[in-house]
Amino acid sequence: MYAEERQQAILGRARRDGRVDVTGLAAEFDVTYETIRRDLTALERHGVLRRVHGGAIPVERLGFEPALNVRDSVMTQEKERIAKAALDELPAEGAILLDAGSTIGRLAEQLPVDREFTVVTNSLSIALTLTPRTNINLMLLGGRLRTRTQAAVDAWALRSLAESFVDVAFMATNGISVERGLTTPDPAEAEVKRAMIASARRAVLLADHTKVGNDHFARFASVEDLDLIITDQGLASGLADELEATGPRVRAV
Repeated sequence: MYAEERQQAILGRARRDGRVDVTGLAAEFDVTYETIRRDLTALERHGVLRRVHGGAIPVERLGFEPALNVRDSVMTQEKERIAKAALDELPAEGAILLDAGSTIGRLAEQLPVDREFTVVTNSLSIALTLTPRTNINLMLLGGRLRTRTQAAVDAWALRSLAESFVDVAFMATNGISVERGLTTPDPAEAEVKRAMIASARRAVLLADHTKVGNDHFARFASVEDLDLIITDQGLASGLADELEATGPRVRAV
């Protein structure tokens, strides 16, 4: 097995089990402890694992919030498929809302050029992506900019959302579970996300499977507040049915 193949297997194991340890991995792959430590270091440099004593934990399971550029480098193929599937949910015309998030940033890149939209967003990076597009009426929400997520938050953004109404809100989340709903580490960002869902006729969540089952500090919605969840094929057996039982349709791509 090549090192790259072994590292992908280690990452998959970490995401499945919540953590991996050096001793178990060395025995499983029949390599030395030092080889496994080098693998874990390489995965940490890619921003997908965080080394801990004796092993590693996937970044999705940690209490801190990875920066946008780190999140954008993880699960790239899955995010591309999710973003492409989300194009089916666009209205023929009208207003949409794009939450701040790496998967939604990929949706912004793929918005069709032959239709006119009003796009409301609190994401600086998404706004920069859409600025050259002449078919888009871009409405950038103001407020305090969180550098970690490049999202505008606090009172200015909330006031604008209270006076807005869109056809579809494409939402991001750090975690989603039936028990705790949709959660994110930052309370200010949670307030804006809550207002986004309230401003929309329909709410569509774009979230890869690593977000499902995770809980973070600040809750901003219940699963039943969503109309559709678009995720990837890595979702564990039974989780789609569990989510759908609360109301939204789940589409795995």
